[in-house]
Amino acid sequence: MMAATGKSMSLIVTKGTLDWAYPPFILATTAASMGLEVSMFFTFYGLTLLRKKLDLRVTTLGNAAMEMPMMGMHMAMPNLMGAMPGMESLTTTMMKNLIKKKGVASIEELRDLAVEAEIRMIGCQMTLDLFEYQPGDLIDGIELAGAATYIETATKSDINLFI
Repeated sequence: MMAATGKSMSLIVTKGTLDWAYPPFILATTAASMGLEVSMFFTFYGLTLLRKKLDLRVTTLGNAAMEMPMMGMHMAMPNLMGAMPGMESLTTTMMKNLIKKKGVASIEELRDLAVEAEIRMIGCQMTLDLFEYQPGDLIDGIELAGAATYIETATKSDINLFI
């Protein structure tokens, strides 16, 4: 399908945590709603975002900028806290509660919007093989292809994003 604007965007999606799942799906669905032809290439941990059953989590490790609104202020999560048992579950629960409270669409809902918007979603075949996933583990309607397919798409795109 050719974009209404004649413009196109490609994204390479490499992260599979709850907090890293939002940027590519929000940007892709927004671009599609603005008439751009959009393709998303899911590789390494980003491939998990195409699994039928999502159990996305948040980690504070290596995320020094993470702050959560609590008790009327923003509380930073020191990196040391991420190493403590139970912190991943706590931060994931806090984030999911905040998403629900603020009425933000879930990743499943955004992914469904991407399908409805006919965004081309490509799962990396090498990653599928590497992590021993089966095609049946992934949602219907996606392509499986390699890096050459992404490069071919990216060279024709007006906008290329690495997330």
